[in-house]
Amino acid sequence: MRRFVPVLLALMSAAIARAGDLNDYPTAARADYVFACMKANGDSRLALEHCACSIDVIASILPYDSYVAAETAAGVGQQAGQIGRMMNGTGAIRDLLGDLRRAQAEAQVRCF
Repeated sequence: MRRFVPVLLALMSAAIARAGDLNDYPTAARADYVFACMKANGDSRLALEHCACSIDVIASILPYDSYVAAETAAGVGQQAGQIGRMMNGTGAIRDLLGDLRRAQAEAQVRCF
């Protein structure tokens, strides 16, 4: 029995680490996403469930720092003029936005 204790502890700590990795989005960021998503999808109980699922899927795919960077880039990229064109023309920004769009598409498939 004593041989299994270290293995069990290792498995438990790995599970805890993975759960922590999936929950690196602050509650306020998740709530902001859900509120905005619900506004776009009808403000119903069903929308709440779909939107909560959606941010969970996104959080499981995209680390929070990448999510913030992509959301920021998306907002700046929507600006008219030179700044918007500069943001959209950068390879790193395109990669960030692509990652966010893929995570959102996966969330759409799984949750809606």
